[in-house]
Amino acid sequence: MTYKVLKKEGNAKRAEMTTVHGVIQTPVFMNVGTVAAIKGAVSTEDLERIGTQVQLSNTYHLHVRPGDEIVKKLGGLHKFMSWNKPILTDSGGFQVFSLSSLRKIKEEGVYFSSHVDGRKIFMGPEESMRIQSNLASTIAMAFDECPSSRADREYVQASVDRTTRWLVRCRDEMKRLNSLPDTINKEQLLFGINQGAVFEDIRIAHAKEIAELELDGYAIGGLAVGESHEEMYAAIEATVPYLPQDKPTYLMGVGTPANILEAVDRGVDFFDCVYPSRNGRHGHVYTRYGKLNLFNAKYELDDSPIEEGCGCPTCARYSRAYLRHLLKAKEMLGMRLCVQHNLYFYNNMMQEIRDALDKGEFAAYKKRRLEELKNT
Repeated sequence: MTYKVLKKEGNAKRAEMTTVHGVIQTPVFMNVGTVAAIKGAVSTEDLERIGTQVQLSNTYHLHVRPGDEIVKKLGGLHKFMSWNKPILTDSGGFQVFSLSSLRKIKEEGVYFSSHVDGRKIFMGPEESMRIQSNLASTIAMAFDECPSSRADREYVQASVDRTTRWLVRCRDEMKRLNSLPDTINKEQLLFGINQGAVFEDIRIAHAKEIAELELDGYAIGGLAVGESHEEMYAAIEATVPYLPQDKPTYLMGVGTPANILEAVDRGVDFFDCVYPSRNGRHGHVYTRYGKLNLFNAKYELDDSPIEEGCGCPTCARYSRAYLRHLLKAKEMLGMRLCVQHNLYFYNNMMQEIRDALDKGEFAAYKKRRLEELKNT
């Protein structure tokens, strides 16, 4: 892997990351395909058409179904889903947070009850690395605990300390797995995750500690899970300076277009979020001037595209009235076309951000876009 910062404007970075599966231009939005597919029937061909650079899939979900061993036998995740560009796999750590009623955390790892069939699952740092190695993703995420942003200080500190111990185990296991003769991707990268809820001093101390492990990249986790936007921005601003500046920085699970603009300004270059696909499936579509709800009656006779001038395949051909009809009739095509538009919107916004940084105009671009997006 190589990671090269091409331009800087304040703390905002324009960079290029070269991986075994291709080059990633940052800042970048990673489209979320949790179970090796984007929800909303969006195909690989669709994703290529709208400029997707990276897909994200989830370790826990693919372990449960179809099973990581099956994916390995079929040649790894890239071959399985017919995608030849980079893939990042989340470690399963977020499920420690989101499946709180189905899990028990111990020092050795986490015991889950499967959300699919109730069977008992154990996942610790080594298990997460082995599953991700079987999936053969480009970037593997370290196994961590994502504490609630409202957890008390004592709990958060104990959780962060355990996450650090787990990270060392992840690093050692990844090194071992990459040396095995039957490993599909022997160049698999490992990103560590900074935690600390909204306690800035805990986040800073944790950032300093994990920076010493010389990993391939670093993520900020545990945000956009209940805290205010102001608290999130403060945590990012406090933490990023203490993460290695010569490595990529990834803000996990964030967020709205405005969140992304603010985080880029604070030095983040990788993003992912379910918003564009989830909103699209419910008929909520993004435009430069905020979201539209296509279920609203005012679009019944509207023969204009979602957004005039948009370069996505949906806007090139279909009207708001037709999309509203499909959604009201519960036709899957309606969801697919809306998700496709939203993903294009996000990927195109990232291209605009990169272009603005290349020209040294990001501050002006951010100010203009935030004004436009005030209804989002």
